[in-house]
Amino acid sequence: MANSDPPSSQTLQNSSATPVSVVDKLDLSALPPIFVSATHFETDELHELEEELVGCDATLTYDVKEAKIVLSKVQRKPRINFDLRAKGLWTEEVVQLKSHSTQEGNGRSALPPAKKRKVEQSENLGKDTSQAIVIDDDSTASEDEGDALPHKGARAPDAPSGSPPFPAGFPHDVVSVVKSQWFEQSRLAGYPLPLDDFLTYQGRPINKPAGEVTPQPGTPIKQTKAITVATYTATAGKPGTDSIVDRAREDTPTGTSNSDRFGKRRFGHHAPSSTGASWASGQGQNSQYAHLLQQTTTEHDEGQSSDLPEMPEWIKEGVKYACQRLTPKDSPNEPFIALLKTIKLARLLTNDEIGVRAYSTSIASLAAYPYKVSNPREIMALPGCDAKIANLFVEWVNTGKVKAVEDIEADEDLKILRLFYEIWGVGATTAREFYYDRGWRDLDDIVEFGWSTLSRVQQIGVKYYDEFLDPIPRAEVELIGDIIHRHAVKVRDKDVQSLIVGGYRRGKEACGDVDMIVSHPDEKQTLDIVTDIVASLEEEGWITHTLLLSTHSTKRDQQTLPFRTEGGGHGFDTLDKALVVWQDPHWPTKDADLAANPKAKNPNIHRRVDIIISSWRTVGCAVAGWSGGTTFQRDLRRYAKNVKSWKFDSSGVRDRVHGEVVDLEGYYEWKGKAGTANRAKTMVEAERRVFEGMGLEFREPWERCTG
Repeated sequence: MANSDPPSSQTLQNSSATPVSVVDKLDLSALPPIFVSATHFETDELHELEEELVGCDATLTYDVKEAKIVLSKVQRKPRINFDLRAKGLWTEEVVQLKSHSTQEGNGRSALPPAKKRKVEQSENLGKDTSQAIVIDDDSTASEDEGDALPHKGARAPDAPSGSPPFPAGFPHDVVSVVKSQWFEQSRLAGYPLPLDDFLTYQGRPINKPAGEVTPQPGTPIKQTKAITVATYTATAGKPGTDSIVDRAREDTPTGTSNSDRFGKRRFGHHAPSSTGASWASGQGQNSQYAHLLQQTTTEHDEGQSSDLPEMPEWIKEGVKYACQRLTPKDSPNEPFIALLKTIKLARLLTNDEIGVRAYSTSIASLAAYPYKVSNPREIMALPGCDAKIANLFVEWVNTGKVKAVEDIEADEDLKILRLFYEIWGVGATTAREFYYDRGWRDLDDIVEFGWSTLSRVQQIGVKYYDEFLDPIPRAEVELIGDIIHRHAVKVRDKDVQSLIVGGYRRGKEACGDVDMIVSHPDEKQTLDIVTDIVASLEEEGWITHTLLLSTHSTKRDQQTLPFRTEGGGHGFDTLDKALVVWQDPHWPTKDADLAANPKAKNPNIHRRVDIIISSWRTVGCAVAGWSGGTTFQRDLRRYAKNVKSWKFDSSGVRDRVHGEVVDLEGYYEWKGKAGTANRAKTMVEAERRVFEGMGLEFREPWERCTG
């Protein structure tokens, strides 16, 4: 598709293209939990596969230790083993087990449905659990799941006689790694095909061998000491441990380090625990917590168990996307959400992308829930929340803390990873490289042993580490915005418009950086304006370092990003943009200081500032794309893709079927009327038209706080 913008006659005006093809009527609800290995998958491809599995009622889990089936593109057994170990699952290979023909003449397994098995197992728990809050903990719900939790125990559809899809004779403690093609072939067939022809590896979970180190994907196994990051052991991997109470009683000691190099730059101040906990999934293993999981304090009050508030309409209607609901800045459940954010960050630092998305979805649902949660059943009703989140809540209500979070805060390895992650220009992957590959343990190690290997952005990030972590008050954000606007007018004219976006627009009292969008109703005026603004600010001394000056949009004549781009790339990164270090050049004693010492140092703090340029034709998309919380923005793109069959980014919207630009903002015409008079007059008006054109209710920025 050419980069040129099609004329108005070819531009789709608020079109409602045919949605992406619907998954065939394939029922996977009778199968055990399925885990999708991200190796060799593109991110969008992985998300789409997960959505399709959920659409087939598969029980999708984000914890490989819960899975009995692993879908993977990897086919070499050594790499399969490596991938499983990297996710905390150590296995020993077993002889490939073939399907047993135990079906009842219709190709279906004679095993009882999963739900029935669950009930049978729970009957053996004893009288002590009779008052427990029953929480089915068979799976982790998909982050894409907007309806009820996946059906468990439903029979598979009628299929030709032969082997059942999941071999009936398989022991419960065997995990089967299956080619990802199995799912596509089953969809074409209309019923779950037997796994035999797609099996690449079968293994039985074992304890991690003494002295072995959990491998870090993408990095060599070099470190000499075992990394003490605990992993989720509360699984159904062992016979007789299917109940949440049994899982909570598991006790697997791990060692931890006692050093603390980083003072306040750490997860917490707690001493390391001598007993490991499943912080990754949020379920502690220490027996002192186990009995507390059986009932919440609210359940002691007679009659309270069924006295739940009226669920909001978005829950009743199964609203799937965060962009379809209101998420206020202040949530009544913020203390509990803060704990989940700690676990999510730990997932990010340990390369668990799927876990990050799962927790992000749960956090967004809780943030949108208008009531203070008093019962775990409320959590179970929220899209994207499952039994793990509910049990974390139970533990927190009963103890005032979460063992999982305590272990994260005490983990020395995670403290170091977070230290590196908080360097500007260092992401989670690079933080792991610094720690695992290069053996660095603090900022001094970086300066002493690796300074010359850092990018310029990373060097600046280390140099101003503490300053960049200091939040920017709203008043200072506004002052910086006013100065940028003044210089934009200076290099163009008074018709320049600007808007501070990001956390400031969502109502944050203090921000990590300043994000500001600049535009002009005359598109010619925004061509290469970012270069002129930066030069003007540098001349007055406001900018000390220009770390990135991108003119991608100008180079393609400010057209919407093509539907398919060579080499990838996202619209959020392909607008004209300047990444700068900001410092107020004025201070009260400046003249006296310079008179005494011409090289006197400016004492003002350094700030991070992003200046983003958008052409007027798609400025509403840019404003919408830079104003919401992370999950809101992710779901806005997913909604556009799955509901409208559009590709949305901050450079505009394109139809996925034809690749043509979809004009939502009225640059060419608005509601059938052509001409410049019908264009949006302000950036916020253009943003409102984007919501309207997508069929979404407009949400104020402070109603998009998904965390």
